[in-house]
Amino acid sequence: MNTTFTYVIGNNLYINLTNRCSNRCTFCVREGNTFEGYDLRLTREPSAEEVIEEIGDPTRYREIVFCGYGEPTCRLDALLAICDAVHAKGGKTRLNTNGHGSLLAGRDIVPLLAGRVDFINVSLNTSNASRYQTLCRPLIDGAFEGMLAFARRMKECGISGCFSIVDCVGEEEIARCRAVAESVGLPLRVRPMIEV
Repeated sequence: MNTTFTYVIGNNLYINLTNRCSNRCTFCVREGNTFEGYDLRLTREPSAEEVIEEIGDPTRYREIVFCGYGEPTCRLDALLAICDAVHAKGGKTRLNTNGHGSLLAGRDIVPLLAGRVDFINVSLNTSNASRYQTLCRPLIDGAFEGMLAFARRMKECGISGCFSIVDCVGEEEIARCRAVAESVGLPLRVRPMIEV
């Protein structure tokens, strides 16, 4: 099976830009050999031009979604270039992120995403920093607070988005996460656990 930079699920085309990530989540699908029949383990990272060529006409898809085995904002320049190309051809973009992009870049990247990413799904995962440390095992300091700050900046910059969590955390934790999401002003999406 060949490594893929783009993969189709439903009506969306997903972009697998990198395997690098600032989290080591206990529930991550990267622990499996394949995802939905695709091998997303990269032997190298694709250039923006390669991905744009694989996308072709983005209007064939409902959305072009940045979501692979890694954190897409680790490849910020490529992500922005691809978004520009997709929008130039009339397509829509979504970013699935852990919200660490500004921490990783050492600067506020959210204004760069405004007008380029149509919707951002931020993985909230837990209701507080202590639980986040246990469940997501971040490799950077201030990860939970940085993720919340990223989400607040999304709101300030007018970018549509939501928080998401996996349903394995339990009803009480889901309720606590909903309160966190409401405090930031974003809706909460509860998604099913993906078996690996």
